[in-house]
Amino acid sequence: MRMSTDVPFETETDLRERGTSRTPDILLTCPVGIQVPKRNGQGLEWKVVCWIDSKAMFGDVNTHQTSVLPQAESYVHRFGPGLVLYWFGHAPLERLDDGHGDVAISSWKVPEKMLLPTGETICKT
Repeated sequence: MRMSTDVPFETETDLRERGTSRTPDILLTCPVGIQVPKRNGQGLEWKVVCWIDSKAMFGDVNTHQTSVLPQAESYVHRFGPGLVLYWFGHAPLERLDDGHGDVAISSWKVPEKMLLPTGETICKT
């Protein structure tokens, strides 16, 4: 996964070299806000994320609930809230569990806007 912003992050490889047992694809050095679709499909909302995990699949309900969400929840317990990014789309958001709001779900690409802790908004290039 490529992130072309000024947001510092560690890759899965970096984390493994440090001895981290559970490794999302990207661990952000500081939390950022991202805009993702609302669960009701009515516009966008800001979510704070500390990590991003990319899935080269369609996010169907069964796979999400039985495989992806338990993995994402282990990241939430270690690193805080995060984003699961499904490359080929996903089932309707209202059918996918979001781990009590701690797991944002998106498809296709990393969200274009990020809000830094300083309040500065940056756009992906």
